[in-house]
Amino acid sequence: MTPVDNTFQPLIQVARVLTWGALALLAYGVSAWTVSQPWFALRSIEVVTPVKHVTETQVRLVAERHVRGTFFTVDLDRVREGLEKLPWVREARVERHWPDTLVVSISEHVPLARWNQDALVNQHGEVFAAASNQDLPRFSGPEDSSVEVTQAWQRFQAQLAPLGHAVSELQLSSRRAWQLRLDSGTRIVLGRDEPEKRLARFTAIYPRLFSAPASGPAYVDLRYVDGFAIRMPDGANPFEPSKS
Repeated sequence: MTPVDNTFQPLIQVARVLTWGALALLAYGVSAWTVSQPWFALRSIEVVTPVKHVTETQVRLVAERHVRGTFFTVDLDRVREGLEKLPWVREARVERHWPDTLVVSISEHVPLARWNQDALVNQHGEVFAAASNQDLPRFSGPEDSSVEVTQAWQRFQAQLAPLGHAVSELQLSSRRAWQLRLDSGTRIVLGRDEPEKRLARFTAIYPRLFSAPASGPAYVDLRYVDGFAIRMPDGANPFEPSKS
């Protein structure tokens, strides 16, 4: 067998590289042409989770609007991002299902309260824009404080529940001072420092001062170190026995 002249070895190696490169390009071109053919067109969109605030028709229309390409070439992230722009949609998941279907799963926001002027907030403290006629508590605070306010509301609710009260409004000022209003109409000023400790001091003595939720004060200021100030409806004296 005649040995190959070493002079031609570099040329042979270059030829091999070019051959394999050409074959790879050919294979890529064939596969790209194949997956783009109408044989693999998407023909249906299936919504597999129940939806309450959006309709399956809305989901399908939005998904179809963002579908480009075939079963293999469709951009799933593009479809998902389009769905997540729908009001009430917190999270969307889009998957392929052979041979011609997109499967969509939707997670909707569960509204917890109204946020500032024109938004809603869910139980995770996430703010979203949607229309709702539900009777919800009202939260307000700086734009970056929705999670903080939501978590505080949950703690204040737990403290007030034994008294038969709920928090209907909660405010956090730009100075990080807290103020809340109960479902009975009582306004409670907590201030900035240790709001839960201050509220606990009030709830501990509340049953001894007021025999029923309806007899509660109109205003409570808990910003005192060793006590609090209250104002009763119509200026009544909370320590004076009621006349029957």
